[in-house]
Amino acid sequence: MFITILSLFSFSSMDLDTGNLNVPYADKIVHFIFYFGFGFLGALCFRERTNGSLGLGKTIGTVMVVAVIYGIIIEILQYTLTADRMAELGDVLANTLGAFAGIGLIRWFFSKKNPLKWKF
Repeated sequence: MFITILSLFSFSSMDLDTGNLNVPYADKIVHFIFYFGFGFLGALCFRERTNGSLGLGKTIGTVMVVAVIYGIIIEILQYTLTADRMAELGDVLANTLGAFAGIGLIRWFFSKKNPLKWKF
């Protein structure tokens, strides 16, 4: 909830001295990393909350849908509720790819040759 509220604020008036550091598409990289964590930790959270009874496939599908919808809602809120922020399709794409990668890592952990156990 805190991150959702924080995402609606603009920090453009703050003087954030980054020196000579100029990373192209840095905001997209940050979106990817945050949603990677969302997908990875979201799947583990569902596993813990359901004691593994939901199943890997259903958990992955649920977390992916929630992550994508959440990312779209945040972009819409930025566009409609703020004056100096805008919605970007690139952010939604970075969010989706990040969540997909995080969930992909979960899938790999639980379905490789010697997988971790999904059910408790």
